[in-house]
Amino acid sequence: MLEIKNVSTSYGHVEALRGVSMAAHPGEIVSLIGANGAGKTTLLNTISGMTPARSGQILLNGVEITRLSPEKIVNLGVCQVPERRQVFATLSVRDNLTLGAYTRMRGRGEPPIKDRKTLHLDIETIYAMFPILKQREKQLAGTLSGGEQQMLAIGRSLMGRPKVLLLDEPSLGLAPLIVRDIFEIINCLREIDTIILLVEQNARAALRVADRGYVLETGRIVMAGPAADLAADPAIQQAYLGKQGR
Repeated sequence: MLEIKNVSTSYGHVEALRGVSMAAHPGEIVSLIGANGAGKTTLLNTISGMTPARSGQILLNGVEITRLSPEKIVNLGVCQVPERRQVFATLSVRDNLTLGAYTRMRGRGEPPIKDRKTLHLDIETIYAMFPILKQREKQLAGTLSGGEQQMLAIGRSLMGRPKVLLLDEPSLGLAPLIVRDIFEIINCLREIDTIILLVEQNARAALRVADRGYVLETGRIVMAGPAADLAADPAIQQAYLGKQGR
């Protein structure tokens, strides 16, 4: 279980998160929606340790990770798929996936990878999930399409067998048909019993796949509930779904 308790985060004198509290459970997709600058990416970066919290607590399965380094947080099973993918452009698809298993190969992740056979089987599992990556196995990641790079970025994180997967704007810059495919994949990820936090500007698509959602405004959570209830709320429809409230 991931618990965030009254977390505040600042950039200098600018308070980006203000007393944020939320929780997520294994096998659950939780969507974070809000306008640009609301604090969504900051919240993901705070969980992963990239942007330290000024106050509050973050706990993973009862263990506090608030003040840990990003490296230690990754070792505990928190993986982030960053905005705009950030694949290793000059490395092949397979090499990108191999790097995703780095902590497990070093014996710092669970389950550890002790031989090449285990690594190969894990990569084949990713290829089964994303068949196009198998076809592009030896291709440089930087030459892939945007959708293929997004699949690779997700697959690379899954190679770490994460307990928590943080997805930041997975549909950004992608064509509508590719967006549909990406969200179908995200919807299937709940089967691996991982906690998934989804930050997504396409609120309609995010709420469609999510179990629950939180709405962030100027660094505060202003609304929370089952995703279907949020999608049906007139205020949410007017603000984020392009519909007029009744």
